[in-house]
Amino acid sequence: MENRIVKRCMTVCLAQSFRFADLREKLLDTRRTQVFRNALIVDYKTGCAVVFSYGVVVYWNVALDERHGLQELLLEYATTPADEPPEDNFSYETDCEQDRFQHDHIELQSGDFLVLLALSHAMAQSIKLAAFEGHAIDTIRATAHLPRSLAREGKIKLNRQAMAMIRGQLFLTKSDIILNYDLLDTPEFFWEHPEYQSMYSMAANYLEVAPRTEVLSKKLETIHELLEMLADEQKHQHSSALEWIIIWLIAVEIVMSILDRLL
Repeated sequence: MENRIVKRCMTVCLAQSFRFADLREKLLDTRRTQVFRNALIVDYKTGCAVVFSYGVVVYWNVALDERHGLQELLLEYATTPADEPPEDNFSYETDCEQDRFQHDHIELQSGDFLVLLALSHAMAQSIKLAAFEGHAIDTIRATAHLPRSLAREGKIKLNRQAMAMIRGQLFLTKSDIILNYDLLDTPEFFWEHPEYQSMYSMAANYLEVAPRTEVLSKKLETIHELLEMLADEQKHQHSSALEWIIIWLIAVEIVMSILDRLL
């Protein structure tokens, strides 16, 4: 017990995704790498790094200079790199009496790489979920003035182009998250290795992946409601514009008719 060494685990969401086939070939050529479904394990003397196709890397006791070296390589294959990559930090020990995850500290009976991979799946989902949550919250905050304006003044003071651009941004946020929503399901890795699912569940429960996913769903519903509100407002503006055009055409016709009679 007294001889156990506390090590560091770090999870980083570097990008929306990696060009995974190209990255896999590069890592196989340049580093000791093991290939799994949607994941690569890069071996180091002191630990390992688990790289996921959806832009996340989990470091298990990897030195700072080695982390920097790997991240530089990963960013070469990144799609939409994060400006400020979100990260999570934990400590962990192996050769413990039981497997336990509490107070951001992990106790493990075994430090086997498949155990670390199982835990990494939950940690990667958690940090990806944090990126989704941040994206959704930023979008809702950026458009919060629109429903307030509609409630206060009965209309939104934006021209059609500006409103269309905001609708486009809302739609992009919603579609980006929905297209990647399956990343938050139980990974397919556990179909082939069901004996490690308990490790994944332990980490996923501690990181509250399931309840946070439900909250994210509600945020997506809010974005959907904003989209519908803007669509209705655009229709209203369009129909109002058509009504005014018709009124002016009728007025012009009346004036021309009066002038005809006078002349």
